[in-house]
Amino acid sequence: MGFWIPWVFILCLGFGALSVLGFRDLQQPRHSILRNYPVLGHMRFLFEGIRPEIRQYLIESDQDEQPFSREQRSLVYQRAKGEEDKRPFGTQEAVYEAGYSWLTHSVQPTHFDDNDFRVMIGGPDCKQPYSASLYNISAMSFGSLSANAILALNTGAKMGGFAHDTGEGGISRYHREPGGDLIYEIGSGYFGCRNDDGSFNPDKFAEQAASDQVKMIEVKLSQGAKPGHGGMLPASKITPEIAEARGVPMGIDCVSPAAHSAFSNPIELMEFLGLLREKSGGKPVGFKLCIGHRREFMCMVKAMLETGIVPDFIVVDGTEGGTGAAPLEFANHVGMPMVEGLTFVHNTLRGAGIRDQVKIGAAGKLVSAFDIARALSLGADWCNSARGYMFAIGCIQAQACHTNHCPVGVATQDPLRARALDVGNKSQRVARFHDNTLKALGEMAGAAGLKNPCEFLPYHFMARRSDGQMTEAADVYTYMPEGFLLDDSPDEHGYKERWARANAHSFAPPEAAR
Repeated sequence: MGFWIPWVFILCLGFGALSVLGFRDLQQPRHSILRNYPVLGHMRFLFEGIRPEIRQYLIESDQDEQPFSREQRSLVYQRAKGEEDKRPFGTQEAVYEAGYSWLTHSVQPTHFDDNDFRVMIGGPDCKQPYSASLYNISAMSFGSLSANAILALNTGAKMGGFAHDTGEGGISRYHREPGGDLIYEIGSGYFGCRNDDGSFNPDKFAEQAASDQVKMIEVKLSQGAKPGHGGMLPASKITPEIAEARGVPMGIDCVSPAAHSAFSNPIELMEFLGLLREKSGGKPVGFKLCIGHRREFMCMVKAMLETGIVPDFIVVDGTEGGTGAAPLEFANHVGMPMVEGLTFVHNTLRGAGIRDQVKIGAAGKLVSAFDIARALSLGADWCNSARGYMFAIGCIQAQACHTNHCPVGVATQDPLRARALDVGNKSQRVARFHDNTLKALGEMAGAAGLKNPCEFLPYHFMARRSDGQMTEAADVYTYMPEGFLLDDSPDEHGYKERWARANAHSFAPPEAAR
């Protein structure tokens, strides 16, 4: 028939290909559904592959957080593009349901002409304090993000006058090229400042920290996405540019151990911070962690008091952080959420009498002015965001970051996919998102009658309890008295019991230390 009707040949080719696929499905041992339903069974894998997109665009409501709601993402997109971000016809929040929270406002609101809110970071021993914006780019490494994504983020940070955390993957050429302020993060792999055996190299660190572009040094103890878990970049994924930034050889797996090798107890940690401060010429030095064993953080604070080496800042990362791909158990069930972690760190430093020497940063799903204001009220001095700025450069929450198949060129090393991200356009969006978010923060602070957003306190916020009654945040997230851990005053919150068990010379629990 094909001689008279040519398209019959096309049908034959199509059915022939399906027949070959069907015979293959019947013989393959991996998927039972394909052995029972050859050819048709592939429909299951097709729908499974596009399930996130179907859910995101057709099923979920504006308030469903998977992990960010459509409402949250749209707010970032609108502010990044400079579009209208107002909503008509009232709130869609269920204001009488448990968990609803709101800001109390003043009958005498204030107005801000300048929304460039800043905080000075640097304690008594810091020689080069840094004036940081209240909203900065959180840690994301080159290697996790594409070259164009790093260029866009740092160019936007340069335009907007705020800081860009390098992530533990080192300072790449794409961080340096735009010239934006950098927070140099040092993880357990000591990338950019390591010896051949993976140990810390002070001289190489000094070379990196000497750059005027590097404003602060941050030691990563743990991250919210996977606290207590290391990582490995397979040799097959290491490009010459990644090897250059990390100081690792090509052809060998790049390992980030779960624990640091430069220190093994709280005293050594403080001494390590002191070494970094010395080698960096007195730049602000601190550490980032997701709170786990609360006693261990108290061990660090006791070491601060014993050595006299006090970090200039501490960044509290909540378990809701998520730019690092992690095992499901770690992502869902390991680490303390930001609100509780931030409250604990703030009160422990107050109890030890050193809160005025240490600035606190907060990170964990902070994308709106309300999120920032609440974190400031709980004790944060500034906030960081990773996924918020990812949305600003075009992330659509495809959740394919770990596959190298990011459809918008943000979290991939595939040059064909990365070229979709236009650095010039996206860098402007980064700066615009930062500026518009701080403007909104100023409007919220003004509505509360404050002179600066840093004046937010827990009593400015209310929340709906499960019994339908409202409660003041100050009743739940209480500011503990200054120096209470060092005196004989009563403690109803359990701080002193942990403080008594904390040891500046060991992270091990007292029973294990014996």
